[in-house]
Amino acid sequence: MSLNLQSIPRVKTITKQEFLKCYFKPQKPVVIERFIEDWPAYKKWNLAYIKTLGGEITVPLYDDRPVNHEDGFNEPHAKMKLAEYIDLLKREPTKFRIFLWNALKEIPQLQKDFTFPDFGLRLMKSIPMLFFGGRDSYTFMHYDIDLANIFHFHFDGQKKCILFDQNQNDVLYKIPHSLITREDIDFNNPDFKKWPALKKAQGWVCELNHGEILYIPEGYWHYMRYETPGFSMSLRAIARNPKNLSKAIYNVFIMRTLDNAMRRIKGQKWIDWKNRQAILRTHKNMSK
Repeated sequence: MSLNLQSIPRVKTITKQEFLKCYFKPQKPVVIERFIEDWPAYKKWNLAYIKTLGGEITVPLYDDRPVNHEDGFNEPHAKMKLAEYIDLLKREPTKFRIFLWNALKEIPQLQKDFTFPDFGLRLMKSIPMLFFGGRDSYTFMHYDIDLANIFHFHFDGQKKCILFDQNQNDVLYKIPHSLITREDIDFNNPDFKKWPALKKAQGWVCELNHGEILYIPEGYWHYMRYETPGFSMSLRAIARNPKNLSKAIYNVFIMRTLDNAMRRIKGQKWIDWKNRQAILRTHKNMSK
């Protein structure tokens, strides 16, 4: 048995009007296959090119270890020269990923390789973020703290993406006061005996290839798995739905502050309590 996932719609290209009508307004994901072929980045951006430009930069690395109360928000698990990291990606599978790295600030030359597309949304031009991963590395199922609209541009290789909307929260084993599900769930091959509520989850799936764009609507949960070594760039637009915008403000100014305070006060007991609550609350929802 596998997750109940439908394929994300794919289009070759799209106009602003089509995007707004068919995907943004109904808040549905889409893969756009051939939108950036006129960008220099389409031909130039691969791991070797990035290594040439920024090999001496020290980058933050993350793996799939469980959250610990001593970890700071988005605190890296290790650091490495970018050239050494890219060599590692090409040499062997590794769990180390680069996450939310503002590479365009540290490698200004990259800014000449693309333009901000007009999808009818105001993109936040100050924070294009890059993400790197090796074969079989993955992110935990999560949604972004600001519930932004995300345009995820993939380069060099293949990447599997699984999405769920916020209506699936009750069956995903969501960790309270957090933006993630239980970290011990393998969304690539879930154990339904251990996580029975996932049988009720309804989501979306796609495989991204070089040069393709995935639109992730506001607040969608996403799990990313690198089928091959590669990297992606995310461009973002703030949530337009008032409900999502209010959730984003709550997450940034209240939820995150509360969670950090409880980590300091309760330590690992706080993390363990949240993990237990994720199971208890989800199974309680199943029985309704």
